[in-house]
Amino acid sequence: MSETLQAADADVRTDATGSAAEAEGGESLLVREGDVAGDYLERLLDLLDYDGDIDLDVEAGRAVVSIDGGEDLEKLVGRRGEGLESLQELTRLAVQQATGVRSRLMLDVAGWRAKRREELSELGRSTAEKVLETEKSIRMRPMTPFERKVVHDAVASVTGVHSESEGEEPNRRVVVFRTS
Repeated sequence: MSETLQAADADVRTDATGSAAEAEGGESLLVREGDVAGDYLERLLDLLDYDGDIDLDVEAGRAVVSIDGGEDLEKLVGRRGEGLESLQELTRLAVQQATGVRSRLMLDVAGWRAKRREELSELGRSTAEKVLETEKSIRMRPMTPFERKVVHDAVASVTGVHSESEGEEPNRRVVVFRTS
């Protein structure tokens, strides 16, 4: 591993034995990721002649960037969030190119991901409750990694059930089981 990556990796590590200086280094790297992403997305919006306000934040150990505002932004989200997923990956690549570190940046456009998270949480809870009622496992439709994570978290909040992912991308899905 290169010295640059080793240094960045040391900065990002913030476990129970990590020092305050390491935590601050990780936080500053995440802030830099957000800044790079914001600049990249600002240039993209200018090229497309779309209006939008970019908000940068750090949550749960990752940079979070959201674009809100203009009417055209929903075009960036695309069908079922496919455009948003692609734009997030392009933004992560731009950040990686600038920082030399693989980014876990999360991007939201026009509040789509936040709304989707609420819908998926409800779907996960209701599916878990249905499994409890019927005592039969339920295989959900294929989902993106983001969608599966939200559903797994929602299912985990219901006692008596658990979930697993099965299949290969792009047909990977969540299966909810009753706990024995």
